[in-house]
Amino acid sequence: MTAPATTAPEPAAALKALYVYGITPAGVRVPRSPGVDGSPVGLLTESGLCAAVSAAPPRLRPRRRDLLAHQAVLDELAAQGPVLPMRFAVLSPRTDTLLAQLRSDAAHLTRQLDGVRGCVELNVKGTVVPGHFADLVRRDDKLRTLALRTRRRPDYEANVRLGEAIALRVRREARRAAREVVDRLAPLAVRTVEGATDDEQVLSASFLLRSADEARFREAVAERSRVCGDRLALSVTGPLPCYSFVDPRPATPAGR
Repeated sequence: MTAPATTAPEPAAALKALYVYGITPAGVRVPRSPGVDGSPVGLLTESGLCAAVSAAPPRLRPRRRDLLAHQAVLDELAAQGPVLPMRFAVLSPRTDTLLAQLRSDAAHLTRQLDGVRGCVELNVKGTVVPGHFADLVRRDDKLRTLALRTRRRPDYEANVRLGEAIALRVRREARRAAREVVDRLAPLAVRTVEGATDDEQVLSASFLLRSADEARFREAVAERSRVCGDRLALSVTGPLPCYSFVDPRPATPAGR
């Protein structure tokens, strides 16, 4: 077997357990930012790919400084080109295991990198705006009838029924607005992935965008905010590493 090239510091190359930040095409510069637990970051190269790694800390906890260190390393890599980002706390048990994974999955990983080349991820969330219930009562015959009945014969149970009916309708209106937002934004993206929602956060969607389209996308979000702001409060996070659009699988032993 041909020995892989490596630009990692000597101690990193001999590590038995590795913390993995991400995978890039070969030839990137070693990130200068310190990694998790303050460890220096190195690159392991195999089959035209690089894995950014550092020493696996003896105890790995999601401390703020380590989360920021993880992100800083990914930011340096992303500034140089496409990267398949690992989420926090991905480990590989041995250096040779990771190199074997890069070798066996080279075609798959290369396709993944090509798919996010020149792209960023933006996440859009939408939460229910409860304050427009008065307008709902005016527009909805059933709610208006229930509100009048409650006003004429007020009691605890009637107030609860009215409150529950209004809350249900508010959420329904917010969910309809959320669907309209996704329908308008999805054509601007290369790919769209919708995430989990609940009764308050009725929209959570990630959009893979060409970097050149980011400004136009943000303008579209602002326009939807103006249209549905009485029902849905929108927020945008990013640009982010393309977590939602890659399947790098760096820490799975080869052959599994």
